[in-house]
Amino acid sequence: MNIILYCRVSTDEQADGCSLDMQERYLRAYCDNHHYNIVGEEKPYKEDYSAKHHDLRRPKMKQLYDYCRKHRHEVDKVLFLRWDRFTRNLEFALTYKRKFIDELGIEINAIESPIDFKGTEWSMLLGMYCGAAHTEDEKISRRTKDGIHGTLLKGKCSNKAPRGYVNKRTDKGEPYVDIDEPQARAIRQAFQEVAKGVEAPNCIRRRLCPNIQKDAFYRMLRNVFYIGLIRVPAYKDEKEQIVKGQHQAIIDADTFDKVQDILSGKRKSEPKLSKAIDPDLFLRKYIVCPVCGHSITGATSRGKGGKYKYYNCCHDGKHLRRPADYVNDKFATWVGGLRPNKEVLELYTEVLQDLRGEHKKDVQKEVEALRKEMEKVEALRNGADDRLCEGMLTSEAHKRITERYERQMNELQERIELLQTDTKGLREKIDYSVNIIANLGLFMKDAPVKVKCKLLSSMFPQKIEFDGEKYRTQSYNQVLDLIFQETNKLRGYGEKECVKSEANSHSVPRPRIELGTKL
Repeated sequence: MNIILYCRVSTDEQADGCSLDMQERYLRAYCDNHHYNIVGEEKPYKEDYSAKHHDLRRPKMKQLYDYCRKHRHEVDKVLFLRWDRFTRNLEFALTYKRKFIDELGIEINAIESPIDFKGTEWSMLLGMYCGAAHTEDEKISRRTKDGIHGTLLKGKCSNKAPRGYVNKRTDKGEPYVDIDEPQARAIRQAFQEVAKGVEAPNCIRRRLCPNIQKDAFYRMLRNVFYIGLIRVPAYKDEKEQIVKGQHQAIIDADTFDKVQDILSGKRKSEPKLSKAIDPDLFLRKYIVCPVCGHSITGATSRGKGGKYKYYNCCHDGKHLRRPADYVNDKFATWVGGLRPNKEVLELYTEVLQDLRGEHKKDVQKEVEALRKEMEKVEALRNGADDRLCEGMLTSEAHKRITERYERQMNELQERIELLQTDTKGLREKIDYSVNIIANLGLFMKDAPVKVKCKLLSSMFPQKIEFDGEKYRTQSYNQVLDLIFQETNKLRGYGEKECVKSEANSHSVPRPRIELGTKL
């Protein structure tokens, strides 16, 4: 009789007394005692996949069945140690009983507790053997799930720690999770870069974490484990919940929340990467063509002497084309004509100084109030220490109360530092702003391009027309208008003249301001 041997063991049961070598030894001894001839491509077929999987996840079983189908007249029986070594699933057992016995005429059986398939009780025995094994699997699965759920509720990691952490054991053998600093450093940097909202998360992944797949990287960014929390999935009648973990956080909660907002598309006002502004063509965002109203753009041309930069109309270059140096110098001269006199600057400085003094007093009052509040919180924290010493508080309650008071004190201290920071360097800021007003023309020539753009955006809310010789605009910041009106008064204009001038300016519409216009 030709026999094929089949051995199977689950990977999580390798340490049990049911190894593949032991099964093979028993099966060969059985065949020797009965003078059976062992055949097949492999002698025996050894499977190390779980019994719950079918042929797609049990390659040796599929290989064995293919061999039997091709050599159906050369094989009489397939033997294995016990039915739970063949399968623990009754549906699987019935399916392969039909495939082997009914279709191929090849018997399948166990050397322990064999079944007589020619009798009438085979279905009951097969159901009993496989059903008992399946029930045992269900019990083990239920106990495992209960244990995992209970472990998660305690705030412990129940499986392999995520990236940035490593599984360890105490001296008593209890498992815990510790930070793997080399990995944690890269993960911390990735969270911080994503929280800025400047660069796409996938670009950050390729730059900082190239070994992490895209899907795994996004799952990592969503994982609350990195802020010291544990996500407990829904189980039985309990809903999903998040509990405080017993491990140390890698990411602070604010950074994590910013990352979640970015991934969810809630942050729309984040800065975007753009091309650097050309210092020689900084006006192309602010001036328009007087002929067609289209924006003025800039370009670089090559000539015999090198490269030359020009401003030109983006719609039709014939409307306007001027050298960049010429356009920039004209603009600096035009803006320089809006300079107020010395008396206005002194008055402006005095007003700011008065506001600075009032602001400083308000800040001092608020700081004193915050410090008093800190003293109250400190007293409450000391009281908790006293109650712990007197045995009125448990250590866990004391830790929870102390952490809450410390968070409150840190928040109060941050508010105090922020208020004190706002008052520092106020005098320098006043001097700087006065210097800008007094020297607008020089700033438009020598200041960095970012400063120039900020000044233009604050001074002119609408586009400026340039006809190749003169600048004009339909609107400008009303704060500057007030300063120049005050300049007229301080220069000695009478009240009637000022009223007359204002009446004329409102009765006759003035469509634009030109360089020679006196405000």
